Amino acid sequence: MGIYLNPGAGQFLAARSSKIYVDKTMLLRELDDVFGTEQRFVCVSRPRRFGKTMAANMVCAYYDRTVAADVFFGLAIARGEGFSGKRGACDVLRINMQEFLSEAQNIEDLLQELQEALLWELLGEYASLRYRRKDKLRLVMQTIYAATQRPFVIVIDEWDCIFREYPHDTAAQRKYLDFLRDWLKDKEYIGLAYMTGILPVKKYGTHSALNMFTEYSMENPGPLASYVGFTEDEVRRLCEVYDMDFGECCAWYDGYAFPNCSHVFSPKSVVEAMLRREYDDYWTKTETYEALKVYIDLNEGGLRDAIVKMMAGGRQKISTLTFTNDMTTFTSADDVMTLLVHLGYLGYDRREEEVFIPNNEILREYIAATKQGEEWQIVSRAVQASDTLLTAVFEKDAAAVAAGVEKAHLETSQIQYNDENALSYTLSLAFYSAWRFYNIVRELPAGKGFADLVFLPRPQHAEKPALVIELKWDKTAQKAIRQIKEKEYAGALVDYAGEVLLVGVSYDKKTRQHEAVIEEWQQ
Repeated sequence: MGIYLNPGAGQFLAARSSKIYVDKTMLLRELDDVFGTEQRFVCVSRPRRFGKTMAANMVCAYYDRTVAADVFFGLAIARGEGFSGKRGACDVLRINMQEFLSEAQNIEDLLQELQEALLWELLGEYASLRYRRKDKLRLVMQTIYAATQRPFVIVIDEWDCIFREYPHDTAAQRKYLDFLRDWLKDKEYIGLAYMTGILPVKKYGTHSALNMFTEYSMENPGPLASYVGFTEDEVRRLCEVYDMDFGECCAWYDGYAFPNCSHVFSPKSVVEAMLRREYDDYWTKTETYEALKVYIDLNEGGLRDAIVKMMAGGRQKISTLTFTNDMTTFTSADDVMTLLVHLGYLGYDRREEEVFIPNNEILREYIAATKQGEEWQIVSRAVQASDTLLTAVFEKDAAAVAAGVEKAHLETSQIQYNDENALSYTLSLAFYSAWRFYNIVRELPAGKGFADLVFLPRPQHAEKPALVIELKWDKTAQKAIRQIKEKEYAGALVDYAGEVLLVGVSYDKKTRQHEAVIEEWQQ
């Protein structure tokens, strides 16, 4: 067992021995399917805290020829059809690029130290072979493969750290990418190259420097979607084991959705919540809000308006095509929002090409990031007033509700305020505090139509009343209440045993006044 060459199963076994371990070994079956093919170059990008390193350790343990098969006994990959013939049949090179970068003064130092470290172990393990040159990594690996016919599996963790540490040094970035291309591309000795990081493969112009890699990212994870984070079934089982409310867990950590997997949870946060027996914001334990603030403060092409809209529960149409897979080159608001997708600060609906804030944990990050700076004071004030507005609803104080909505309208006037949809965004932001107690559903199918906003108390807050809110643009609030009754919107809550409040909110575009009516629904 070596440091870089065939590092063994120690790190994978540490993960498997942890108090919470979720079996993701069927990812290995996906890799087996591309092993030794033209698709053997795999780049998996995920946000921090999404299990990239654990997966890299698992890949190493699976293919490492020094690791016994019993390491995987009892896991999904060992059941059914069993292991492929590739398990335990390879020489694995395991590299954490961040470690080399931390010790290097520049990119030249990094590449030299990396090659020297790998050569030292390779030449030591295969000392008996004859080499034409011992100072060239590519030539040494070719010689070893020719003698053993044993393919190499290259696993590179934090592959993209160069682009985060040297964001403006394009010469260093190109040198690094050229090294990877020359080392890996079209090399017969490569059985599988598996890279992990936050960013997809860097593009220069319309071309990728590493175009042999297939990318699986937060934008499009393809068949690897169920391995991005924890799935709905996995989280449900954890909630049962730890006696935690599943609905509350969904509100906090669900929201990342892909065509092949509609519910993906932030894994680190779920684990923290289960072990601590408390739902909370665990994102900031590893990521500070300043990381988000840097990007949303850019306000590229109206980005701030889009952020306010999403904080209010809306979605924003974007194009991801011009994003150049780095953290500095932004030509539009779409580029910034695409980066936020890769960082985990936005979810992405690939079918609709829309982004959104995925869950309450991430929403809290946006609230924290907008507390400072004059340009965000409108949002900050609306959020601070939300507790008062929610209390006014509970107390059925219609005048206070109308005044609160009007204040929120004035302070979020950068949202184009000309229809009921815009009014709903203003109202959602004004009711920010409600996320602590409610699941908020926009356009809930109910009765003979769709209720504009429905606030459903989560099980832990069953003492709160459910709210059915209807919005009217240039019509009366009383008409909104009548519509709720006539179209039987409250019928969607017929099985709900608690109190239900009907809330009508209107805006008169002539007088520019808001009106509210609140009634208790009599079932």
